[in-house]
Amino acid sequence: MSMWEKEIQLFGNYLKIERGLSGHSHEAYLRDVRKFAHYLAPLVGEEFPINQVVEDHILDFFNALHGLGIEASTQARCLSGLRSFFQFVGTENPLISDPTTHMKSPQKGRHLPDTLSYDEIELILQANDLSTNEGVRNRAMFELLYGSGLRVSELVGLKLSDIYADLGLLKVRGKGDKERLVPIGREAFHYLTLYREQVRPRISLKKDAHNVLFLNRRGAMLSRVMVFLICKDLSAKAGIQKSISPHTFRHSFATHLIEGGADLRAVQELLGHESILTTEIYTHLDRAYLSQMVQDFHPMNRKN
Repeated sequence: MSMWEKEIQLFGNYLKIERGLSGHSHEAYLRDVRKFAHYLAPLVGEEFPINQVVEDHILDFFNALHGLGIEASTQARCLSGLRSFFQFVGTENPLISDPTTHMKSPQKGRHLPDTLSYDEIELILQANDLSTNEGVRNRAMFELLYGSGLRVSELVGLKLSDIYADLGLLKVRGKGDKERLVPIGREAFHYLTLYREQVRPRISLKKDAHNVLFLNRRGAMLSRVMVFLICKDLSAKAGIQKSISPHTFRHSFATHLIEGGADLRAVQELLGHESILTTEIYTHLDRAYLSQMVQDFHPMNRKN
């Protein structure tokens, strides 16, 4: 048992016996702490000492959650769980300080999502090394994120049986297991076919992954956090200075459609938004874009 798991189990006993938390809250706190430990492990090692965790580690974790589209209310609960955990281990070991002390709870609010230009997206897509299995897989994934506007949870949940190649469509399971059909673009279809026919068959599958589309090296389903880390790596290779995440490709998909004149209702359907109000945030981006076009190209504004 790892040091982290041992402390998490002790924390669970504390929550149940001394704090008297309900089963739902108890499990949520433990799940959130484990999420942080699993996020940290590939970056610093599974045996990274708890007393060496600093605020920057926590901030990076929450940047990842934000990038994955995790709602502010869920982030706030996660911060509460991490704060309780570090306070607990701090009472047992005075050498462990609480790295969440100065962190504020995430606030829910509407804001304009970050986007990438088409040229920036091309740079990221071309940063994939297509001579490797992972490069082909990653190119297919990010072509779909941008070309079909998928959430990262929808991407990693795709099954082989969700591909309707003859129709050029993909069946996607969104929030609340609501299904929708989305078109697969030409480029996305090309790399998806390359991955499915030439790369995936070479991977030794885990027993529960025979219908999973995108696999990790061990033949299991990719995690959302791993897609986030791949995105960060590709953006660095492409020389992109913006702070981006897999969700940025979905935002860019919607923004570029609106800028190109797509109907808002159609974009709503493609994104899987239940309410048109959620999709309307992209009209703000569209207005800003149109305003900039007027400033740049209207003859009255080009006079010296």
